[in-house]
Amino acid sequence: MLLVVNAGSSSIKLALFDGQTQVRAGRVEEIAAQGHAAALAGLLAQGFGVGLSAAAHRVVHGGAVLTQACRIDAAVQAGIAACVPLAPLHNPANLVAIRALGALMPDLPQYASFDTAFHAGNPAVAVRYAVPAAVEALGLRRYGFHGLSFAALVRKVTDISGDGLPERLLALHLGNGASLCAIRDGRSIATTMGYSPLDGLTMGTRSGGIDGNAVLRMAEVYGIAEAGRILNHDSGLRGLGGTSDMRALHGAGTPEARFAVQHFCYWVIRHAGSMIAAMGGLDAVAFTGGIGENDGYIRAEILNGLEFVAKGKPVWIIPAEEERQIATEAQALIAAGL
Repeated sequence: MLLVVNAGSSSIKLALFDGQTQVRAGRVEEIAAQGHAAALAGLLAQGFGVGLSAAAHRVVHGGAVLTQACRIDAAVQAGIAACVPLAPLHNPANLVAIRALGALMPDLPQYASFDTAFHAGNPAVAVRYAVPAAVEALGLRRYGFHGLSFAALVRKVTDISGDGLPERLLALHLGNGASLCAIRDGRSIATTMGYSPLDGLTMGTRSGGIDGNAVLRMAEVYGIAEAGRILNHDSGLRGLGGTSDMRALHGAGTPEARFAVQHFCYWVIRHAGSMIAAMGGLDAVAFTGGIGENDGYIRAEILNGLEFVAKGKPVWIIPAEEERQIATEAQALIAAGL
């Protein structure tokens, strides 16, 4: 059995895989960072720790060095720790889970898959901010996220298309967090999230793209910490329509709710044009994520907005399979003797 561990900033999710079959799942919500170890131990005691051959972890940020799935050793843990300033809410929780499982099962091989890795091959012009080298040296560049979701999407589209993977695929991961990816020949060449998951599309509680001087003005008025909280937790659909729940916005019937939905669709369409330009055209479209999979109205609005370039192109709805992607990557490493 392979145990997949997804430790978020305030939650931990486990999934057990027998080959490609998920046989069990469990989670604990609303835990403080220091409580991840106890939550993990509790889940293992409920049967998740029986018959394990290995464990695989979702790690949000691998930076510019950890760009592919790997077996975890001291150097990898140090690399994950070095990326904490880039993902201060998530990488510490990822590390706590890795270290806690290592303490509980010291002989169990552990592997890591990185949410940033799928975008590591983006060209330099796509990832470099136009800032001096000394600023870039702080780690300030575009990384992109939702990589595990996009990698799983590529695998699923390849399986179901009948004609292999389209050369130029626009992938839309739409949920509370949302991003687009330009996938050419199975590889990411551009994506909408940047240095952090804040950039790009209008999201559930994140603002999406915003002028840097506007951020500086907010920091001047509210202070850095409060400005960051507003942009990450009180903006996006919540800031525009009063709630981050797209279903509630559809049912609200208020001008603010209608505008929030319109704003979401407009910026998906506008950024989609950028992704299509990066690919030099479009051959197919694939939706994933909670909104992408379940909201027919939003899909129709986006496809209507892209009709000038997407009309007649294949469109797929792909269930998000991040845990299965992590399992697949770990199993490939195990099969290779790593």
